[in-house]
Amino acid sequence: MKIHRGGRLLLATCLGSLFVLVLYFQTITKPEPGVNTDSRPGKSRRSPLQTLYNGDQQLELLAAQRSLQGRRELLEQACLSNTRKRQVLSPEDLKHLIVDDKHSLIYCYVPKVACTNWKRVLMVLTSDGRYTDPLSIPANEAHVAGNLRTLSEFSVTEINQRLRSYLKFIFVRDPFERLVSAYRNKFTRSYNTAFHRRYGTKIIRRHRPEPDPEEIEKGNNVLFHEFVQYLVDPRTQREEPLNEHWERVHSLCHPCLIHYDVVGKYETLEPDAQAVLSLAGVEGTLQFPTSGKSTRTDGNMAARYFKHISPFYQKKLFNLYRMDFLLFNYSTPEYLRT
Repeated sequence: MKIHRGGRLLLATCLGSLFVLVLYFQTITKPEPGVNTDSRPGKSRRSPLQTLYNGDQQLELLAAQRSLQGRRELLEQACLSNTRKRQVLSPEDLKHLIVDDKHSLIYCYVPKVACTNWKRVLMVLTSDGRYTDPLSIPANEAHVAGNLRTLSEFSVTEINQRLRSYLKFIFVRDPFERLVSAYRNKFTRSYNTAFHRRYGTKIIRRHRPEPDPEEIEKGNNVLFHEFVQYLVDPRTQREEPLNEHWERVHSLCHPCLIHYDVVGKYETLEPDAQAVLSLAGVEGTLQFPTSGKSTRTDGNMAARYFKHISPFYQKKLFNLYRMDFLLFNYSTPEYLRT
């Protein structure tokens, strides 16, 4: 059994062919100036972590740097206050962590938090010239399995090395705004027939009094309050994990076990994305795509959806997403009546 320097990752014995990672959460110290934390042969450039901490950014990035560092410190404190220090993760838990070996990056993607555009950016960064413009990549192609490598595909030793030395970043969003965005996209768009059949039929069957047979068959007109009832129904999580589009961020990305260097927010997407690209050393060659959507979900829209949710279900739903509110410093929405 071997503990890596820094105490962050402990390799446990393997059972059969499945390796298990035992990670200890602890506050990570800043790298020593001039120390190269990237141990791959042939690599001599400084780690992105040192750029983050030593203040080598251009002057206009210093304010953003302080903001990002403050978020990370808040996350660490919230983890210490609200979670256990020790937990077991398997490679299966690392499927949302996308790896860019060329630029020493690890990105944990969270659906409904600009993840399509981040995947497009990473496809450009890892393509060796095949792609040059993120927006030229169709959205469905950005989500094709195999276009980008995830941390779960590597050996335990390789996972360790990357977690120790790569710049790790995540983007988060107000939990209920993200939830409303997921509902609008998956249940109110006629083209999402797969979600209608997979989830809509079950939701209508269980949570709509006396539904028509056609409604059950198609599952294409799920109401928001039915979706909420489905989420807080104890049967839902007993039967299978939540779909990634409404799964909690802490369950997808394990921020109390994996030490993210940058915690970006959807609410400040453009400057935070620019900061990440600057840290990766590609800000001059690549621009993060800006959203042209005029109807994207914000707090006012979320308030309209929650207006017809009873205080009983509001409270249950808040408890379900409570950890995401706490870890990422989001206040309880004013429109809740809990």
